[in-house]
Amino acid sequence: MTRALDSSSPHGVNTAGLKLLRLAITPLMPVFLILSSVRLMLTQAFIRLEYSMPGFPEDSYGFTLEDRLTWAPRSLEYLLNDAGIDFLKDLRFENGEAVFNERELRHMDDVKRLVRLALSVWMGAGVLLVAGCAFLLRAGGSADLLRALRGGAIATLVVIGALALVLVASFSFVFVGFHRIFFEGDSWLFYYSDTLIRLFPQRFWQDVFTFLAAGTLAQALLIWGAVRLLLSRRQRV
Repeated sequence: MTRALDSSSPHGVNTAGLKLLRLAITPLMPVFLILSSVRLMLTQAFIRLEYSMPGFPEDSYGFTLEDRLTWAPRSLEYLLNDAGIDFLKDLRFENGEAVFNERELRHMDDVKRLVRLALSVWMGAGVLLVAGCAFLLRAGGSADLLRALRGGAIATLVVIGALALVLVASFSFVFVGFHRIFFEGDSWLFYYSDTLIRLFPQRFWQDVFTFLAAGTLAQALLIWGAVRLLLSRRQRV
């Protein structure tokens, strides 16, 4: 009876169970933090910021900044709303020409499904992370919670560090690999004269991956630093 009590938390949860819960939190945190960065980029504020970056290329086919700030937000709006592809299909330039061709529309339909999946995973990971942390705090105490958060932050740093190394070595490898994983065949390839390329040139996607890495890195370092500070304070008490 004594051994059973010794191997349990003050709330009667077996220490092995607490360890498993801490281990479960570790992979959840990178998923949640990475997708949090993705969600931050799915905003008009990010689009405006990106277009205002020094050296962002002009459109050689004639889009002005005003044009880009008209059509890019509509593309984003489609990805986040419940409308069908007609939302984009019905868009027209002043001369009556369709803003997006059929190939672009098919791709945007694929992108919308991917975005919905990513946001669902993000919300699910967030709920599980909060619930797991709350249970761990109640069952094991703040020390167990802090160790779990530290493990998750370190795991995130490892993942982002690896991504950053690959990005530095070859952005094209990451960009092409991403599209080959999530999209079929060459459905994501377009002419330079197509609207999607004119709105979102390669520089845009280079900055997206850079922000993804930097934003997630900042979140993980903030959590790691806060946990380290709190643990050091506990040791001095």
